[in-house]
Amino acid sequence: MARPREFDEAVALDAAMDCFWREGYEATSVRDLAARMGITGTSLYNAFGDKRSLFRQALQRYAERSTRERIARLESTLPPKQAIRAFLGEIVERSLDDRDRRGCLLVNSALEIAPHDPEVAAEVAGPSGRNRGIFSSGGDCSTDRWFRSA
Repeated sequence: MARPREFDEAVALDAAMDCFWREGYEATSVRDLAARMGITGTSLYNAFGDKRSLFRQALQRYAERSTRERIARLESTLPPKQAIRAFLGEIVERSLDDRDRRGCLLVNSALEIAPHDPEVAAEVAGPSGRNRGIFSSGGDCSTDRWFRSA
């Protein structure tokens, strides 16, 4: 019988996400991840699989927490054009407030890993494709008038 986990998987996954976000995939070792997550290497492999699998889970977590939740909140409370403005405004504010200048984990991953790894490329493209929904619902954005109208 397997032993119950002695750590919170969500907290550990958040720590891994932060580690990848700060250091990048290539510069992050399994030892770095385990230390940041507060677990042993064996526990990391048992709970999350290998480094690549953990990275993909971290990308999914990032997309869920940083993008999907924001889109759902904005789409449910604002008309499309205002939702788009608020979406972009929140991204700008978060970027300006980020003293570490980490950028977007999805964009960072698209540049670092996706060109060499089709599965990670698909993982990165998924949230990007879903994000287009908020923009496509906003009306005709082919003119400057779209940005100035309410």
